[in-house]
Amino acid sequence: MGATKTELFTDKQNQIATIAKALGHPARVAIIEYLLTVDTCICGDIVNELPLAQPTVSQHLKELKNAGLIKGNIEGNAICYCIDENTFNILKDYFSKIILTVTNQKCC
Repeated sequence: MGATKTELFTDKQNQIATIAKALGHPARVAIIEYLLTVDTCICGDIVNELPLAQPTVSQHLKELKNAGLIKGNIEGNAICYCIDENTFNILKDYFSKIILTVTNQKCC
């Protein structure tokens, strides 16, 4: 979608699309799943968990952070990442409304 076309949609629609796009790669889903198993971790720990090179993992972390799905704090020479619960609450609310609507609909 071109940058100029996003202005035709609501802020909420653009936010959900950005989050969904960030989750649209299996490596990013794997990173989220890994972060759910630990309190915080350093980028190097994530690299050890995935079959990807460190620069590739860093790029995926950047995409997740830009979408607001994870947070990162600098600790010495490393960055510790964790889940950003606020963004996941946005997703939960969005999909809860869809599920409620679909459950109550009588459709073909």
